[in-house]
Amino acid sequence: MSIKKQRKLRNLDPHLEREKEHYGHPLPSREFMLQILKEQGVPVNEAALQSLLEITEEEHEIFGRRLAAMVREGQIMRNRKGDICVVEKLDLIKGKVQGHADGFGFLIPDDGSPDLFLGPKEMNKVLHSDRVMVREIGVDRRGRREGSIVEVLERGITQLVGRLHADHGILFVEAENRRISQDILVPKEESMGAKAGQVVMVEIIQQPRKNAQPIGRIIEILGDYSAPGMEIEIALRKYDLPYEFPPAVEKLSAKFPDKVLENDLTGRKDIRHLSLVTIDGETARDFDDAVYCERDGKGYKLYVAIADVSHYVRSNDALDREAFNRGNSVYFPRRAIPMLPEVLSNGLCSLNPQVDRLCMVCEMSLDAEGDFLNYRFYPAVMYSHARFTYTKVAAMLDDPEGEDAQQHAALLPHIQLLYKLFKVLLKAREKRGAIDFETIETQMIFNEQGKIERILPVKRNDAHRLIEECMLAANVCASDFLQQHKQPTLYRIHEGPTPEKLVALRDFLKEFGLNLSGGDEPHAKDYAKTLVEIKDRPDAQLLQTVMLRSLRQAVYSPDNVGHFGLAYESYTHFTSPIRRYPDLLVHRAIKAVLNSTTYSPGDWHELGIHCSQMERRADEASRDVESWLKCFYMQDRIGECFDGVISSATGFGLFVALDGIYVEGLVHISELPSDYFHFDAAKHMLLGERSGKRYRLGDRLRVKIARVDLETSKIDFVLAGKGE
Repeated sequence: MSIKKQRKLRNLDPHLEREKEHYGHPLPSREFMLQILKEQGVPVNEAALQSLLEITEEEHEIFGRRLAAMVREGQIMRNRKGDICVVEKLDLIKGKVQGHADGFGFLIPDDGSPDLFLGPKEMNKVLHSDRVMVREIGVDRRGRREGSIVEVLERGITQLVGRLHADHGILFVEAENRRISQDILVPKEESMGAKAGQVVMVEIIQQPRKNAQPIGRIIEILGDYSAPGMEIEIALRKYDLPYEFPPAVEKLSAKFPDKVLENDLTGRKDIRHLSLVTIDGETARDFDDAVYCERDGKGYKLYVAIADVSHYVRSNDALDREAFNRGNSVYFPRRAIPMLPEVLSNGLCSLNPQVDRLCMVCEMSLDAEGDFLNYRFYPAVMYSHARFTYTKVAAMLDDPEGEDAQQHAALLPHIQLLYKLFKVLLKAREKRGAIDFETIETQMIFNEQGKIERILPVKRNDAHRLIEECMLAANVCASDFLQQHKQPTLYRIHEGPTPEKLVALRDFLKEFGLNLSGGDEPHAKDYAKTLVEIKDRPDAQLLQTVMLRSLRQAVYSPDNVGHFGLAYESYTHFTSPIRRYPDLLVHRAIKAVLNSTTYSPGDWHELGIHCSQMERRADEASRDVESWLKCFYMQDRIGECFDGVISSATGFGLFVALDGIYVEGLVHISELPSDYFHFDAAKHMLLGERSGKRYRLGDRLRVKIARVDLETSKIDFVLAGKGE
């Protein structure tokens, strides 16, 4: 092919102008390279492709980098000869590996198609979360699509936390993340002198291959497995939670003053005269929200003032980038990992009592029935007149003549008016048909050594519900405000049950003589109606649990499909910008509307996915820590018997929650009376084939603690004998 013809070919690139905008000497675009490769009809060696695309000597290096990037992203791959192939032509499937503790795994395809099973031999080549190309090779004995790994595109794990073991002089690390079933070999010279049994961080220096285990070097020794606080140190590293602020954030944080400056008040409404107060839990240290209520004719005027975090955390500065990475604050028993540095989270942005603070206000007018008449948003400066706890507010409302009420006599009328409004909002909630599941939250009480002394239920009082209703009202207004002004944002969406789960729920309820109204698309009020019907039944907890499990998880998304559980057509998160990144985005969006501009932080869909993932990560890390602490709490009680209720039935056994202790364990199916037991997912039970004996969700059992495994955070029960 002549040079003239080659140049003519390269000039046919439909994306040439785009490439010119980004590069002084543009290469052929990826799309054009793929087009040319497909037109050849066969794999092409690199030299031939360079010639075809007129790649000059000076362009060789950057062209090689582009090819490498296309390999990483699964657009092309090299065959055994080193020739370049278009992946689409090879019928390969690109995706992410999800490991299993038992050594097998799955490919989660990028295109959303059904998962592919990866047997133990295939999993020897990779680690959990690696990105790979897989060829479908058939189905396994259970009828699942099965794959064979053709190429690893990107390694997902370079460091991990685990326990160091020694076996006949060979050191290896067993990962805390049970999805990683391979042991990481550690050469003695790379051990940092760590002792067997210690918890360590290991850096992988050689990734697994078909016939070779991964090899690593120890880069940090965390200490003894049962040391106080070790469970949190493990969770931070296991879930890759950022727990130290980078130098750029520390540097920026050091510049903040310790109080609100006079020039910060420009353009703000002064509401320091309003008797705003914060109402939070006893252990809270960051106060996002303050509330105040006054009469407005026969109705009410409610002020919800929220910390103005967006004044201090600017788009794309070091603080903002770190807040995005974290997504939210993470709360463990006795320790919190904040989204923002303490100078903001507990200082300038926290609505502490008796100091001026910058805030964003949602001022709402409601009629006597709790319906919104109007609302408005504006930046303001406020002054919190008191820091109340839920317990204190409940006591003040319960006994207006009591010590707590008299201590705050000047504020008592405002609290009482807030309570009147709460009662009105509660009726509006019932009328709306919001779902109100009764769940039990627990609190761990620790001794001086940092171990659980006891576990207590947290009783929600009317002060909790009062604040909740005020926050719901502000969030609804924020959502409506942004929707009315066509400003994109992240909504908090909660979809109703899938058709499959709806059928299963209705079949289950029929067994109890119950019916869920609403046809193919029930509303929250249909769920609420059934919950009212069952609330006084002895099996109410069972029925409520099954109804709750039929619903999907709430997530963040720019696509407003409403919030099923709360029965809102539009809902977002506005009230916690200190500890949730989506709320910070909502604040910026509201300010943009107020300033007659548009806010665009990037791809809203990607932001929603990221924030939802960070929320799940935080929840999983917190659950991990709580599970380990509960195991430690129960390890001295092996052999003791307890009454409990079946909290979940599975194909491998029954999970039982113990009365009054709020600890859960497993009765393995092999521990059930001699029979073949079959799992009925629709009826949430195990049924004995010969005996007809059934164990169903909600049934009561007496069990004995047989085993407590701190390493896996699992507690095993057996059925207690008569008289035990």
